[in-house]
Amino acid sequence: MDDHLYAVIMAGGIGSRLWPRSRNHIPKQFLDLLGPHTMLQETVQRIEPLVPLSRLLVVVSQDHAPKVREQVPALPPDNLLIEPCRRNTAPCIGLAATVLLQRDPAALMAVLPADHYVADGAGLRRAIGAATRAAADGYLVTLGITPNQPHTGYGYIQRGALLSQMGGLSVFQVRRFTEKPNAAAAQHFIDSGEYYWNAGIFVWRAQTILDEIARSASPLAEALQTVAEAWTTPRREQVLAAAWDRVPRVSIDYAVMEKATHAAVLPVDIGWDDIGNWSTLSRLLSKDERDNLVHGHGPTLLLDTTGTYVYTTEKRLVATIGVQDLVIVNTPTALLVCPKARAETVKEIVERLEAEGLQEYL
Repeated sequence: MDDHLYAVIMAGGIGSRLWPRSRNHIPKQFLDLLGPHTMLQETVQRIEPLVPLSRLLVVVSQDHAPKVREQVPALPPDNLLIEPCRRNTAPCIGLAATVLLQRDPAALMAVLPADHYVADGAGLRRAIGAATRAAADGYLVTLGITPNQPHTGYGYIQRGALLSQMGGLSVFQVRRFTEKPNAAAAQHFIDSGEYYWNAGIFVWRAQTILDEIARSASPLAEALQTVAEAWTTPRREQVLAAAWDRVPRVSIDYAVMEKATHAAVLPVDIGWDDIGNWSTLSRLLSKDERDNLVHGHGPTLLLDTTGTYVYTTEKRLVATIGVQDLVIVNTPTALLVCPKARAETVKEIVERLEAEGLQEYL
């Protein structure tokens, strides 16, 4: 693989819909939601056969930098990029591109969230390898997930003209991006066969994305320029903190991709999921004959219960009688009980706790 290919893992999310396990001090990317490894560790392991740790960068906020060091101890210290505070994906990606360009003017970067599930890691690596060809030609490539349902919680990408084919994978121009549609529009997208879920996985040249940020998001570009000028000086942290005080909170999709003229999509079917809520998580794990799933190591007793997910590590027994399709998450300081169909609403609990100043539960 190209020695100029780097991986950038964004580890700054908060995972509010997986409360009360996902908390401010340990959000979902640092949790072992699917097995013995955390989501960050699984992301690193998934990309490492393609990109060694020496060319892998993790971008994280100051609060969670110790977690990255703990969970990926072999990561070179200079490959941990610490944001003074969270500013969404455009500043995060811009910072990584700025640092990479100083290391390698020919750098290609694959950008991946730290908190996604991918069943087919080899398929992901093949897709990134194919995407680097289009990225080397100046395209901003995003991986489009082949949808299996009219999901209203994801953004969609409509493909345009075919640009290239390689190894059974096709790269298309992007015709348009659409944010979370209503149910009717989502069904139309599925029926057309021209739309893909936007997974937030990108491949591009570091120089290309910085050029696009300069064209479409000048305040961010100006801040990144000041950071670049100070990066190899003793003033690095001071300048970065001042820059991050003024950069806008903005996603890379809104800041750049929706305005870009050289955006491309590479459709893939790799068993992707963003594990957005407890119901989604429960679908990915093995269940018993009554479609129940118990996660954690606390005691449980489920009587006449079906389709229910229970997470507990507490000594206190969790017992259910005659219920179905529930999510029960038992932690030392908070207990969540909700129907699976309302799992998306968990985010509203977090928002209410924030509004009422109940920080001890966040």
